[in-house]
Amino acid sequence: MEEWQEMILVSAPTKAGEEFIHQLIYYKIPFAAIANNRAERDRLESIGTKNIVFIDTTDEQTWIIPDFSVSKVFLFESSLNLCCRYLRICRTWTTDPIYVITHSSNPRLIYKGLGATFVIHTNNHHVSFLVSSLTS
Repeated sequence: MEEWQEMILVSAPTKAGEEFIHQLIYYKIPFAAIANNRAERDRLESIGTKNIVFIDTTDEQTWIIPDFSVSKVFLFESSLNLCCRYLRICRTWTTDPIYVITHSSNPRLIYKGLGATFVIHTNNHHVSFLVSSLTS
């Protein structure tokens, strides 16, 4: 990985998140994904993710800034707790927008209060609209 290259950061524990990663790979948009366990890391690698930031979400001392510049962040929610932790971590790494993409009806104000710029509710796995904003 080229040091200090600017990259998008993605948490992709859902089908929509996986589709987003496929789109980033297709359009050759530099990105890294977040994993907090080996199974998640292995799954991300199996779908083609090359750069993975491994975080122990229970230990704040391990939340060190990655060796690249974090630009936009896309957090696909599968769990309110995990998404909130990732949001707290990522907000300290970038001043760029953070997007939370959710299928649930969790209150958007929780995410906004933790630093999310946008909370997007979607009921399908097609997220190409997110990538189109990055390629234009």
